[in-house]
Amino acid sequence: MKKYMFILIILNFILTGCWDKRELNELAITLALGIDKVEGEDEYEVTAQVVVPSAVSMKDGTGGTAVTLFTENGETVYEALRRMTKVSPRKIYPGHLQMLIIGEELAKEGIGESLDLLARDWELRPDFYVVVAKDVTAREILNVTTDLESIPASKMFAGLKVSEKAWAGTYGVTLDELIVDLISEGKEAVLTGIQLAGNKQIGSTQQNIESISKPAQIKYDNLAVFKEDRLMGWLTEQDSRGYSGITNSVKSTVTSISCPNEGKSTIEVTNFHSKIEGNIVHGKPEVNIHTKAEGNVGEVRCKIDLKNPESIQELEKIYEKEATRIINETIDVLQEKYQSDIFGFGEAIHRSNPEEWNKIKENWDEEFSDLTVNVKVDMKIRLTGTVNSSFLEKIKN
Repeated sequence: MKKYMFILIILNFILTGCWDKRELNELAITLALGIDKVEGEDEYEVTAQVVVPSAVSMKDGTGGTAVTLFTENGETVYEALRRMTKVSPRKIYPGHLQMLIIGEELAKEGIGESLDLLARDWELRPDFYVVVAKDVTAREILNVTTDLESIPASKMFAGLKVSEKAWAGTYGVTLDELIVDLISEGKEAVLTGIQLAGNKQIGSTQQNIESISKPAQIKYDNLAVFKEDRLMGWLTEQDSRGYSGITNSVKSTVTSISCPNEGKSTIEVTNFHSKIEGNIVHGKPEVNIHTKAEGNVGEVRCKIDLKNPESIQELEKIYEKEATRIINETIDVLQEKYQSDIFGFGEAIHRSNPEEWNKIKENWDEEFSDLTVNVKVDMKIRLTGTVNSSFLEKIKN
């Protein structure tokens, strides 16, 4: 597997035609970058996670880790990257970057300036994910060894892609998408948080991947709320899921709901579509959110007759009520606590009423905080599984 991974990396260079064989031997292939703010200094600390060719090649494997880290400081990100040539025998090459991790302290001060180089560098493909390190530095995240994927950057990239498809609380944002949100009128940016759970000292050693239960693990957290280019705070898991529902970002997820009498059931959401419509009503902006969802009964922990159409309708109504509650509470948090329109309600007003938007856009923060939002959710349960009623009924009778 390692041999194939290394071959694929080589082929990427050959097929793009950017570099010849001689130049490839002079490049440090960088799959992840971390950018932190140096405490007490007007400098950046930049960390590059670089592939070790001999470690990922089966033929030349040395038994060591598949990546190495280079870290340098600089007044700009560009300067720090160039300064790495003092310690790296090869030039740092980020053309195949998969992950950019921004430190939490830097995010609070503003990420715009630190992204400038990455946005204009012609060697970079802007399809890599951008995340925010929560409660740790970006360097500490990149210093953790991982299993399943020997290259931590690849594990982080694949993990976010899988989580985004299966769980509505995470959201993969590429550099292109982030920049669009940062410069848009009527929409603020969000990024998924990434954390280090466990012992970070052991996490940087080979011991971390030799245990069944890992002393340290990288895990994705909830969404980070931005206003302009500054981190304002963090959403809860429920609010992160609410955001995904509002912005039509749910690909698939599961939701636990109450049964009509007592107990719980779980709905697997297989299809989810939200539409945001902006209007001006009696001279005031207003937004309507209409959500249509389809799903299956995934788990039943209550007494309910799933062969009865009325029971299915009851579950649908309970789901609709719960989803509406989550969406409304998420909107309340953003209006009252952060005053940050991460949903794009302003964009919806702009699309429907460009003239009115031009009148209110300068005061959109205040308008957003008082905005009336009407939410309607429709759920249709399609399947109930291979067992119509839970076998728990017979056990507990």
